[in-house]
Amino acid sequence: MQKVGVIGNGSWATALVKLLGNNLKEVNWYIRKKEDLDSISKFHHNPRYLSSVEFTPGNLKLFSDLEACIKASDIIVLAVPSAFCHDVMKDVPKELWKKKIVFSAIKGIIPEYNLIVGEYLNKYFSIPFDHIGVITGPCHAEEVALEKLSYLTLACTDVNKAEQLAELLRCRYMKVTGSDDIYGTEYSAVLKNVVAIAGGICHGLGYGDNFLSVLVSNAIQEIERFVKAVHPIDRDIKASAYLGDLLVTAYSQFSRNRMFGTMLGKGYSVKMAQLEMNMIAEGYYAVKCVHEINKQYKVDMPIMQAVYNIAYEKYSPAIEMKLLADKLS
Repeated sequence: MQKVGVIGNGSWATALVKLLGNNLKEVNWYIRKKEDLDSISKFHHNPRYLSSVEFTPGNLKLFSDLEACIKASDIIVLAVPSAFCHDVMKDVPKELWKKKIVFSAIKGIIPEYNLIVGEYLNKYFSIPFDHIGVITGPCHAEEVALEKLSYLTLACTDVNKAEQLAELLRCRYMKVTGSDDIYGTEYSAVLKNVVAIAGGICHGLGYGDNFLSVLVSNAIQEIERFVKAVHPIDRDIKASAYLGDLLVTAYSQFSRNRMFGTMLGKGYSVKMAQLEMNMIAEGYYAVKCVHEINKQYKVDMPIMQAVYNIAYEKYSPAIEMKLLADKLS
């Protein structure tokens, strides 16, 4: 049986540990903050995220040493917010990654390099692309914790490696499918967070469901244009990994990005919204990276541009969304 290590201590890290614990006798888990590690070890639940999830005593092997966790694992799952990923990972020796299979559950771009996680792992640590995978939805960690029927997509150029991890995640409430489109699924997972912020801004401004439906239908076209420019292969943008992931993030009560956008629409500053939430909205960091990346591709992305203008250029949300509404059809 493969040994799996989870890196990170957010909602998705907690949900993935829960899922893996259904099929593995032991799951390796690296947690950066000692007080969290000690609390999980003593009380068998995460005090910060999805605290209702109970872990089976003896089912977890907790690590405060990142390199030790990687050494002990055959498959590594990264679940660190993209804004902090490089800071956490940068000192790990390249040699330690040899023969490891690495899957990213991170829905963001590494800001120091403007690279999606798969590209970052390949360029910074020299991990071959056929040893890199992506975990996407449509799925919310909160519903996994509640054991509601959910779906994951695992993308890897080597579908056999994706299937290895898929078998360890499947259970009575989790269905897992595979894909070989690591660029498309990862970029879509990044962009849907930005769309969710846009949807939240509109909600905060008082727009209704009618407008949100137009926003989302235009957004999937925007995502398709961008991923086609970045990685032009034959893909069905209506598949769950793309459209489904967008819908659940744009509409769900659990969406941190939508919540962040709602606060901006209600007049909160970026800093105040971040302090109020005390959680990471990946779309905030992603939209700046996408803005920079798109200088090369020059894809028409009015929704992304509107969110960038509001979040970084401090444009009025009311005026910017009115201008956006006139562009959509």
